[in-house]
Amino acid sequence: MLTHRTRLLLIGAVLTIALGSTLLLQTPEATRTIDEVMKSPDNLEGKEIAIRGEILDYSINETGLTFIIHGEDSELLVDYSKASVSNGLDNNRTVYAEGVLVYSNNTWIFEAEVIKTSCPSKYEEAE
Repeated sequence: MLTHRTRLLLIGAVLTIALGSTLLLQTPEATRTIDEVMKSPDNLEGKEIAIRGEILDYSINETGLTFIIHGEDSELLVDYSKASVSNGLDNNRTVYAEGVLVYSNNTWIFEAEVIKTSCPSKYEEAE
């Protein structure tokens, strides 16, 4: 049986290790716009990044599980075949996605792992 002092030392050690491990974890990278990503996609190839943009009208391909996301000046094909997707994937919807940027068949593709959509009512104008 452990003494009171031994239990306190063990609890202190566990708390110290937990705190130390949080200091060693990397902070999440900032979300990038499509235009930022497409300025220099070679620098981001194969890296896990987070992006945001708007779904291009009528670009959602539910058979191939892809869509095109765009910014002010650039577009990017998003493959969401392996992603968890929140409800509301639709035209002109603002999207946040996490995944990896790859270059395949002369095209930049964002292989998404997580896709979150905005709530449309949040952006509708009041009547």
